[in-house]
Amino acid sequence: RDLHLSIRRQRQMCIRDRGVDIVMIKPALAYLDLIAEAKKKFNVPVSAYSVSGEYAMVKAAANQGWIKEDQITNEILSSIKRAGADFIVTYLAKSGAKIISDNS
Repeated sequence: RDLHLSIRRQRQMCIRDRGVDIVMIKPALAYLDLIAEAKKKFNVPVSAYSVSGEYAMVKAAANQGWIKEDQITNEILSSIKRAGADFIVTYLAKSGAKIISDNS
């Protein structure tokens, strides 16, 4: 816990002191709380990177029939956006765009 707080303080100092243009949080799903915190604390856009492991997890579970890929993709991207991300960088972009298009 103390190490986590120390890392947060260091990030805050770096962002404020160096004139950062954008904050990127990765992996996105594991750090939804940091996405929300960054959005509140810093006056810069927040980007979330949903890493390849998150993509692989979705694909593997869908291939096994354990999940519905479209629903999980929608939930993942929605949760990242709800946390406060202005941009989402993800391997799920193509299928996410299709889901959004189909629901429009």
